Amino acid sequence: MSTLICGSIAYDTIMVFRDRFKNHILPDKLHILNVAFLVPDLRREFGGCAGNIAYSLHMLGGDPLIMATVGDDHAPYSERLEKLALNQRYVRKVLGTYTAQAFITTDVDDNQITAFHPGAMNHSHENRVADALNGGGASRVSLGIVAPDGREGMLQHAREFHEGGVPFIFDPGQGLPMFSGEELFEFIRMADYVTVNDYEAQMLQERTGESVESLAKLVKAFVVTLGARGSVIYTERGQIDIPSVKAQAIVDPTGCGDAFRAGLLHGIASDMDWATTGRLASLMGAMKIAHRGGQNHKYTRGDIGEWYYTSFGTRIW
Repeated sequence: MSTLICGSIAYDTIMVFRDRFKNHILPDKLHILNVAFLVPDLRREFGGCAGNIAYSLHMLGGDPLIMATVGDDHAPYSERLEKLALNQRYVRKVLGTYTAQAFITTDVDDNQITAFHPGAMNHSHENRVADALNGGGASRVSLGIVAPDGREGMLQHAREFHEGGVPFIFDPGQGLPMFSGEELFEFIRMADYVTVNDYEAQMLQERTGESVESLAKLVKAFVVTLGARGSVIYTERGQIDIPSVKAQAIVDPTGCGDAFRAGLLHGIASDMDWATTGRLASLMGAMKIAHRGGQNHKYTRGDIGEWYYTSFGTRIW
């Protein structure tokens, strides 16, 4: 069965400044800030939550359908998705726009200055989940996720999953500040699962006025990632603590959360228990962090199974 992944497709342009920002920003001149940084190191990565999640889910043997909006500059990304055999049926081109993109400058202390242009992402509401649920060969959709995207698109896609009777994960991510407490509460009420990191969990509690434990009662599972400390899954049967997996190297956290979510989606779609699902998700995050960018880790399903066995002592397949 297919998993419909609603979220962004984006280009990430990453630059490295071989000095410290603080050496070039004068605190008493912030009101007339005008700085330029020489960045001899530059790379461009394929990113966006939907693209990253689909990449890792496909690696696991899942059948992801990407629902996203792209701009006039989408051709390189489209060629990549085609080579990866990732379905682009619901990737919509919005004429006169750029594909969403982030421009990230990092200094030697790993401080970052980021400029983000949403571009075509602001038109995400032009895609309709109902089209995927009712259209042709894609009628096999049995699971979905609403990941960070345009504000109106996230609201609409959640409603359409709910109205279509298709279970979905609500993953607000960096889009969480766009919504009021009432809107966030409504997202959770419609969703079957929620996943956030510990910072987002705190913000969610402040916005809604409800505790994580209280919000978790509204869904089948509420997942909170804790970085190197693993994650916690709140279910109707109680709290499940998921350990972290030791990575081969700590290179780049970009896209780790998306790889983790791919593990969650595959576990749910495969009807795994929550302990196994959480461990698989944890493993996927650890595999990603050893590589730069959100889509440069390459493993076979067999590789993943062996690493799972080495990490947890049991076979997953």
